[in-house]
This record gives sequence, C-alpha cells and structure tokens, in this order.
Amino acid sequence: MSYSQLSQDVSERYSNVSNFFRSGHIEDIDKIGMYAATSQLQQRANEVRANRVNWQSYLQGQMIDQADYDFIVKLESRASQPEQRKALIDENSNQFVRTILALLARISKEQTVQYILTLLDDLLQEEKQRVELFKAYSQRRRESVWAPFFSMLHRQDGFIVNQASRIIAKIACWGNQLMEHTELLHYLSWLREQLRLPSNEYVQTVVRCLQMMLRVGPYRQAFCDIDGIATLASVLSTKVNYQIQYQLVFCLWCLSFDADIVMRMKKYNLIPICADVLCESEKEKVNRIVCAFFRHLLEKPTDSMMVRESALSMVHCKVLKQVELLVQKKYDDPEHEDDLQFLFERLSTSIQDLSSFDEYASELKAGRLEWSPVHKSERFWRENANRLNERNYELLKILVRLLETSKDSLVLCVAAHDVGEYVRHYPRGKTVIEQLGAKELVMRMLTSDDPNVRYNALIAVQKIMVHNWEYLGKQIEDKAKAETGGGGKSGGSQSQQAVKS
Repeated sequence: MSYSQLSQDVSERYSNVSNFFRSGHIEDIDKIGMYAATSQLQQRANEVRANRVNWQSYLQGQMIDQADYDFIVKLESRASQPEQRKALIDENSNQFVRTILALLARISKEQTVQYILTLLDDLLQEEKQRVELFKAYSQRRRESVWAPFFSMLHRQDGFIVNQASRIIAKIACWGNQLMEHTELLHYLSWLREQLRLPSNEYVQTVVRCLQMMLRVGPYRQAFCDIDGIATLASVLSTKVNYQIQYQLVFCLWCLSFDADIVMRMKKYNLIPICADVLCESEKEKVNRIVCAFFRHLLEKPTDSMMVRESALSMVHCKVLKQVELLVQKKYDDPEHEDDLQFLFERLSTSIQDLSSFDEYASELKAGRLEWSPVHKSERFWRENANRLNERNYELLKILVRLLETSKDSLVLCVAAHDVGEYVRHYPRGKTVIEQLGAKELVMRMLTSDDPNVRYNALIAVQKIMVHNWEYLGKQIEDKAKAETGGGGKSGGSQSQQAVKS
C-alpha cells in the first residue's frame, strides 16, 4: 500500500489513537506534572503568556490590516472566557486562521512571534479539531499548511523553533489526513538532527514531539527508514536524566507495536542499553516503560529464533535478576504487574534448556563479554570453535567488531582471548581471522595502555604463531611422507628436523 493510500483512511484508523495505547503506560503530551515543571519550553512559555503585545502600533505602522487587528484584539479580550472564545473562533474560523498566519508572515520581532506561536499552541491544545481549520484554509488557497511553520524551524531563537515544532506535530497527528510523505521525512529528519545536537536545552520538547509522531503507524515506518532508531539508541546510551530516558524508551515502545520494526531493531543492540536503564533507574515510570518495551520484543516477532535470542540477551544483561526484585513490590498499575510477571515467566523458561554455547552466543551478541566459565573451558572450545563459523561467521564478526570498537578493557581482554582459542581449536582459524582483520586488531592491542589488555593480546598472538608452526610442521610432514611413498621413520625425522630448522 502506498503512502497516499494510507492517508485516505487515516481518520478512521487514528481518530482515537490514544485508545491504541494502554492507559497505564501513556502520558499525554501536555499533562501537568514533571514535564510542565521541568521543560525549558514550558517555563519560557509561561513568561511569554504574561507579555502583552501593542497591536495598535503594528496597525499604525501598516504591518497588519484592520481586520486582523480587530480579530486579535477580540480574541485576547476573551482570554478568561473559554466559551466566548470558542464561539468567536467557530463563527469566524476563516478569519482566525487568516489572522494567525498573517501575523506570523508580517511580524519579525522575536518577542511578538513567540507570543503568537504560544497563543496558537494553546488554542490547538484547547480544541484539537482546530488543526482542521488550518488544513482547510490552506487547501482552499492551494498553499502548504506546513510552509509557515517549517520556515520557523530555521530561526535563531530556540523557543520559536521548538514552539513551531510542537504546532507541526499537532497538525500532523490531530488532523484527518496524514502528513504528506515529503514533508514528513523533512520533519522527522529535523527532529532526528535536533536529538543529536550536544547540550540541546530543548531536547525534552524535541522528544515530546517525536512521542506524538510515533503514535501513528505510517510515521513509525518513515522514522525507521531514516535510521531514527540509531539516534534513539545513541542518545539513550549517554548520561541523560530519567525524564529523557522515559521519553526515549517510550519512543522505542511506540515503534515496537509493529512486528516488522521489531525485526529491524535487532541490529541496534537495544537490549543492553535498555537493560542498563532498567537496572540503574529508581523511577517507577522508567522501569514501567522499559518492561513494556521488553515485553513487545518477546511478544511481537513471529520468528521464534529471534525471540529466543532476545530472551537470552535479556538474561545475560541481568534483566531477569532485576525483574525478580521488581516483581516482589506492589504497584497501583496492574498492567505493569502483568508485564513483570510475563517477563519473569518468559525469561525463566528461556534458561531452562540453556546450553553453554547458547550462553556464549548471548553474551557475545550483547557485547558484554566477561570471564564467565565458557571462555576458559577447554572442552567448550574443542566442541564449539567451529560453530563460530555458522551464519557466515556471524559470531566471529561480532567478536572482531568488539575488538575494533569497544573501549572496555575487560571486553577487549576476553575478546582477544577468544580469538586465540578459536585459532587454536579450528584448523583454518588463522586464515579466517586474517581475512576478517582480527589478527591486525590483536596486534595493535600489544601497545595498549592497559597491562591486562597487553597481556591477553600477547597470549592471543602466541597462539596464532604457534598455530602457524604447527600448520607448517604438518605440511612438511605430509610432503615428506608423499616423497617416501607412505612416510616411514625417516620421513617423520625429516619433518621434525625441518620444523626445528
């Protein structure tokens, strides 16, 4: 189905989108509480609302016309009279939109633009159906409803930029038609870039807009197409406060309603990142949304192998231990209790028939290598070294990637050790690791500042070199046997002498 076809029936499918989500896990974008108390934009908006604009001066300066002046003055005079304000807008809907857009187009003073955008944002929040007035007005004039607000995204004032972004999100989510595909990609890409900005004081508002957008199915797919999940994972893996953690995981939870998106999430290594959030956070709302997200990862996919891998990864990242602690507490939210019980049962079941190789694979895929028993087990490597070649060397490539990218000394030590064991127990191991670039990476580790990393790298290099001599000795011995017609005692002596030389 094309994007345009999807937008034709959006009013039916998303007119009551809030019911699509379980109330126990949802927070309205503008509910009074932590967001209103801490958001930089909301604090600034309270100050902006207290300002008064001298519309008379704009009229005298011919920057606005008489009709726009009369309407905005009437609208302001009904600030404390919601019913009369509603009647004014309903009876003059065309003039309402015309005045707002005219003021934004003709006035450049930042303080006034801040006021107009805040007024409009409040009016849309007061009655969501008003977004349709702007869409209808633009359609009649064959103009883009987005253009006046997209232009605001390039202003220097952060408040103007993010207040305009909120308005765009509301028009996109509360209307009867989906945002057009080109404009959607533009807006989602802008949100993604804003998330990447270092020390963005409005990041909470940026994520709030994204939370709204990802409630709508087709918007979720578009966000995945621009690799938005990678950005969420990147920001979530940094040290952000618990409110941002909640919002970012909320976005992942929204995305995880789509089974195909859950399948695409696999490559972003989200389980270790979110497991850290779960284990470190003391806030119930954060634990609640992480558990709901994890439940989707185990519930939505149809691929049983992927579900098993996800469960084992959660176990390795100590999610089961944390759930065992959380499930003992009492909560007002029955859905959270249900999620905890679900995770406890699923994760407990997943480890009942866990083999040593499953344990190793889970640990490796999570990127959390540690000196668990399998690494030092001679039997494990003798029986399983060749299994690192399965699925086109999937596990071995992960091992190489950790050698290349990890900054954790423990991970590097264990990874170097495993490379050495692989080479020692798999006949073609040296050739494979050279092709994958692992040998060079281990050699580089010999100059590490960490003595443990240097030591384990040295041991791994020795195993690689010993493997070379053993291989060479076998080649010479085989050649000698062939030359003597079956290889007697003299052939063996010749090969041994050759190796010694």
